[in-house]
Amino acid sequence: MCGIIGIAGKEAVADRLVDGLKRMEYRGYDSAGVCTVHDGQLVRRRAEGKLANLVKELAAHPAPGEIGIAHTRWATHGAPTANNAHPHATEHVALVHNGIIENFKPLRDELIADGRRLESETDSEVVAHLVSREVERGASPEEAVKAVLPRLRGAFALAIAFKAYPDLLIGARLGSPLVLGYGEGETYLGSDALALAPLTQRIAYLEEGDWTVITRDGAQVYDADNNPVTREITTSGASAAAVEKGNYRHFMQKEIYEQPIVVAQTLRSYIRQVDSTVALPQIDFDLSTIRRVTIVACGTSFYAGMVAKYWFETFARVPVDIDYASEFRYREPVLEDGGLSLFISQSGETADTLAALRYCKQAGQTIAVVVNVPTSSMAREADLLLPTHAGPEIGVASTKAFTCQLAVLAALAAHLAVKKGRMDRSEEQEVVRHLLEAPAALNAALDHDDDIAAMAHLIAPARDVLYLGRGPDYPLALEGALKLKEISYIHAEGYASGEMKHGPIALIDEAVPVIVLAPSGPLFEKTVSNMQEVRARGGKIVLISDEVGLAEAGEGCLATIAMPKVHPLIAPLVYAVPVQLLAYHVACVKGTDVDQPRNLAKSVTVE
Repeated sequence: MCGIIGIAGKEAVADRLVDGLKRMEYRGYDSAGVCTVHDGQLVRRRAEGKLANLVKELAAHPAPGEIGIAHTRWATHGAPTANNAHPHATEHVALVHNGIIENFKPLRDELIADGRRLESETDSEVVAHLVSREVERGASPEEAVKAVLPRLRGAFALAIAFKAYPDLLIGARLGSPLVLGYGEGETYLGSDALALAPLTQRIAYLEEGDWTVITRDGAQVYDADNNPVTREITTSGASAAAVEKGNYRHFMQKEIYEQPIVVAQTLRSYIRQVDSTVALPQIDFDLSTIRRVTIVACGTSFYAGMVAKYWFETFARVPVDIDYASEFRYREPVLEDGGLSLFISQSGETADTLAALRYCKQAGQTIAVVVNVPTSSMAREADLLLPTHAGPEIGVASTKAFTCQLAVLAALAAHLAVKKGRMDRSEEQEVVRHLLEAPAALNAALDHDDDIAAMAHLIAPARDVLYLGRGPDYPLALEGALKLKEISYIHAEGYASGEMKHGPIALIDEAVPVIVLAPSGPLFEKTVSNMQEVRARGGKIVLISDEVGLAEAGEGCLATIAMPKVHPLIAPLVYAVPVQLLAYHVACVKGTDVDQPRNLAKSVTVE
């Protein structure tokens, strides 16, 4: 979602603002802009499209000044045009906004009735005019913001500059993240710590409803009731090098290849190798009392939750409900006493998931979160924080965050089974042994990258692709289809293999490749039967299996992809690799924007 950065500095800020925007390109955007305060003027530069266009605009028309704000926009209200790009400005105020103002229409009507002329289609410009109107009536910047914030409904992170006050910026957040950064004689605002990584490691996270006045000398934070408060300054640990591709062609490719390392790092946090046990962070509630698990997530994280449902019910014999975060609250779900509500999110800021978390918390549920950002809003509101250790994920299509989520969820399922008395000591040791085999198995899967690249041209011309899987491989089929859709723009669908004959088989012909995920094992024969149904109707099959499975069913396929033979527990982690690589190489053949696919954002902070 949109990225914000602001600098109250002691030297020129325009280039550094653009550098901060580059570090947030992974969030997804379709236009960008900067505004500085210089010589009593607001100097604003905006451009549609990639940041390179903004860089050209700044080269032709520089923006001098030692204080300023900048923004990458992902369109919600209004098309992705330069006119709708941020910062939005009046004669007195410039503003950038991440989020959505739900009541912008009546506010806009009020402003127009007041004789004000708005030049964009956005909800964000309304806020700029509301603040500007207060300033024009004689309010100080602080008084103006204090008057306007209570009138806004929705979600927002704001950074505001004032023409007549060249020594301060104001930031505010409600529902969208905003970070303060402290430097030497400079202070910063950013959507995340990564944007500020080259500038400072000393950061503080604003809480819900906070707003702040920043100057070169520091920041004063106020809570939602306008009381001065102090927010803890921590060391971010975000690395400026984390957004470098190194020798890889794309961030997505780099992140696929990082999976053996980051999965190993993640598992080290949940496994005690000295006694082969699964351990969780210290908690102040008894897991053995959990009667039901409710999993809520979006997108790829939802598919990780679907795999976890198999694990929780198989190992711990605890019933599991799973729902999309965007649907969860609106069906008014019945939540049993003694339930664990589990939320999965890469960013920990996804608006739908965060709203669902608060719904469950209000209903008295114990809250667990699996997140890649341990300082995120979800992490701070959880009873049980289960961090992944994937590191920053820059590619919009999630890869390493997904496999790290699976690693954490497998450990949680095993630990819950132990606490519920459903898994004895020898069984726990076996689970630990197989989990520790996962990094090596991921490496073995990556060894087939060249084979997958060589057959990608067979899939690239297709308009439709189907993915099939049974059991825990069904969510992997859904994930594979999502990856292909996201970055190659080919229509793809994932199905449980046995459901083909109940409708989707009507789509099968020689122009529809069918990707089958089928490790050898108890469900293999049934999946092969479904393959034969496809083959009998002219379908072209790509079989992803181990050597045993390929020997039995690989003959006559359009292509085969060999995977190492692994225990069913870790098969979802391992089989994530070929579907990621297939989507990646097909996108490369088609020449699409792999890391920043059209219309998508990394962290969706609006509902």
